[in-house]
Amino acid sequence: MIRLITLIALLGGTSLAAPKPNVLFIGLDDLNDWIGCLGGHPQTKTPNIDKLAASGVLFRNAYTAAASCNSSRTAIFSGLLPHRSGLYSNRQKMREVLPDAELLPRYFSRNGYWSAGSGKMLHYVIDPQSWDDYFPDKAKDDPFPRTFYPKKRPVNLPRAGEWQYDETDWAALDVTDEEFGGDWLVTKWIGEQIQIKRDKPFFLACGLYRPHEPWFVPKKYFEPFPLESIQPGPGFKADDVNDLPPSGLKLARNRYFEHIQKQGQWKQGIQSYLASIHFADAMVGRVMEALEKSPQRDNTIVVLWSDHGWHLGEKEHWQKFTGWRVCDRVPLIIRVPKGVTGLPEGAHAGSVCDRDVSLVDLFRTLTDLCDVPDKPGIMGHSLVPLLRDPNTAWPHFAITHLDLPESYSISTERWRYIHYKGGDEELYDIESDPHEWINLAPKSEHAAKLAEMRDLAPKDITPMPAAKDVRKN
Repeated sequence: MIRLITLIALLGGTSLAAPKPNVLFIGLDDLNDWIGCLGGHPQTKTPNIDKLAASGVLFRNAYTAAASCNSSRTAIFSGLLPHRSGLYSNRQKMREVLPDAELLPRYFSRNGYWSAGSGKMLHYVIDPQSWDDYFPDKAKDDPFPRTFYPKKRPVNLPRAGEWQYDETDWAALDVTDEEFGGDWLVTKWIGEQIQIKRDKPFFLACGLYRPHEPWFVPKKYFEPFPLESIQPGPGFKADDVNDLPPSGLKLARNRYFEHIQKQGQWKQGIQSYLASIHFADAMVGRVMEALEKSPQRDNTIVVLWSDHGWHLGEKEHWQKFTGWRVCDRVPLIIRVPKGVTGLPEGAHAGSVCDRDVSLVDLFRTLTDLCDVPDKPGIMGHSLVPLLRDPNTAWPHFAITHLDLPESYSISTERWRYIHYKGGDEELYDIESDPHEWINLAPKSEHAAKLAEMRDLAPKDITPMPAAKDVRKN
């Protein structure tokens, strides 16, 4: 008894350190709010993403840092907004602009994690130096596994000229998921890694390419969406460009939507996007099922995000690259189990947060949750206070950059402001106008709010450095 008392006294005030949590980081490509839990389209079918949202915190006003893949993903993984990094466009190469940047997985690896990934995490590269392991082989620096595509292309949407992205096409494929490959192979590899017991916690990134173009997926994912039933998204309004300034009008009418309508392919495009989302959701389900069956289930933070949204006729636009909410607002779900060092109580399942947040916040949020030292020099704000209480005060706002340093949007909880190079502006009250149909910038009664939003503009903007044109979407 004396020895036991002595031992307790010697150990008094000490405890074994809790193991660091794992991180499962799931990124989808070109996914707007057409998921069930965000209500973006009444016909969408995303049971697995909705189930994940019900088990975590859904951020209903999460915004991308940039309206294109390269700059958005670079911001997430570097922790730097484009006006700090200088990377604004898909036409730039990350390592030409940021040759020495230490990205999120390498930073976690340097702080005790095994960092690995599969699929598209960065823009058409793996960046081998940032990962301990990758599938496909990181040495080849190509993030795409074998994927079945039709030999004769285009299948359904004829090309109208050199301006048209050659992957803008769609079709239901007569193949199984396994025969299709692509994201199925990515999720297979990720699921296998989750099952392996390691002596380090993992940072495991799962990059799903769908619903990025081309919208080719197995035909079973088209079946829930009969063509005759297809509806435009609720954000579509036929005369929605009448009050845009010249810069906004030029960006809206990028030729794709007009071409798709002339070819009688609008419904087919919407159907194919919905099918591609349904396929991506099934792949999320595969990964989550693997996690639920693994010993890592109760010690893994799950983050699901999309790099930016997508227009399917809203503002007479097709594609991304815009400052409007349909492009800038993205799905973001974070699930935190109990016992995590940075949030011992865990995040309350089924919580919804309406504060405006940015994907650039994810770097600092994860270091905070995982008790990893804060990385000097990064931007963003830890979302842990919102994970603890989604209704807590949040004095921050979100900036989304377009392809030019002087063009960006600013999002607060009620207001959205768009500024174009040359000075054109738009202002929207998303409380009364969530689809941004009424541009308030020209109205004198909103001059004070316009001035207030101008004051939030990014400061000390880094110019865009010269870069080679890589011409990838």
